[in-house]
Amino acid sequence: MVKKAMAFVKANGADKSYAEFDNKTGQFVDRDLYVVVYSLDGKVLAHGANEKLIGKDMLDAQDVDGKPYIKERIEMTNKEPNGFWQDYKFVNPTTKKVEPKQMYCQKLDNTSICAGVYK
Repeated sequence: MVKKAMAFVKANGADKSYAEFDNKTGQFVDRDLYVVVYSLDGKVLAHGANEKLIGKDMLDAQDVDGKPYIKERIEMTNKEPNGFWQDYKFVNPTTKKVEPKQMYCQKLDNTSICAGVYK
C-alpha cells in the first residue's frame, strides 16, 4: 500500500493524494489498513483513520509503553529512506483496542509515507 501511495503522490501531487488518503471510503483505506503521511518534523499531513490528527505535531507522541514512536519513525525514515518496518502499539480503529502494530514507511521528498498492520 505504501508503494501504491507513493506512486499516487508522484502522479497526482500532494494535495489531491492526501485528500484521497484521508477518505475513509477511498482506495487507501481497507478495514484497519490505511495510509499516514508525516512531514520530517513529525507533523501529520494525512491520516486514513483519524482526521483529527491532521496538522498536529506528533513528534513527542508515545505509545502505551512510553516508546516515542513518531520520533523514532522520523529518525528511521532519514536513516533508511528506501523503507523499514517499525514495531509499536496503537489503537486499532476496527477493534478500538490498543494492539501491537507493525508500520512500514518509506521516504518521499520531505515526507514519510506509512501503512501498518495490527498483529
